[in-house]
Amino acid sequence: MPQAVVFLNIAAVLFDLDGTLIDSAPDLGAAADQMRLVRGLPSLPFELYRPLAGAGARGMLGVAFGIDPMDAAYEALREEFFVNYEGCLTQRTLAFDGVPELIEQIQQRNLHWGVVTNKAARFTDPLTGAMPLFASARAIVSGDTTPHAKPHPEPLLEAARRIGVAPEECLYVGDDERDVVAGLAAGMKTVAATYGYLGNKAEVRAWGAHAEINSPLALLQLLTSA
Repeated sequence: MPQAVVFLNIAAVLFDLDGTLIDSAPDLGAAADQMRLVRGLPSLPFELYRPLAGAGARGMLGVAFGIDPMDAAYEALREEFFVNYEGCLTQRTLAFDGVPELIEQIQQRNLHWGVVTNKAARFTDPLTGAMPLFASARAIVSGDTTPHAKPHPEPLLEAARRIGVAPEECLYVGDDERDVVAGLAAGMKTVAATYGYLGNKAEVRAWGAHAEINSPLALLQLLTSA
């Protein structure tokens, strides 16, 4: 994969949310761990939750209780997790180092930016509304904004429509394979953020992204104008 690539003719940069722009793992892990505590179970180390934060409820409940969506108890536990998370979703969540500076630089280059996440609007809206970082975003598309979530391309296409740019003028940055799959299907340039929540997925290059970055500010090197 060529890493010296410079993306030309980009009008908008779209980002995944959790694990790409913000570090929400502490709040996600706390919401799941609270479920253990109320059941008289010992707290688990945060380091166990963090790698699977990108998988949301599925990942957090898998760590906390060793269950998956096929388990009969999963639906009830998921809703309990959601309620817990709603109560703490901005307590420990912060932008990754370099993200505020990255967004500032993107705007100084007269580029639009937005968010496309699989997080439900139930959580996305209050979270982004509470963080000044997102005040300048031209589009925030949640996992239930359109009939499809990533890896389907429709959420990305919706973001492009809201901003008013063509998909081929967009760059999408995410830390999960589904982000790259969705971006490619939408006809966008794609960048894999390797500093995010990669979980047990180590073969990032197999995702097929046009480039990879190991820090938010590294993206600027790919946007340098000729």
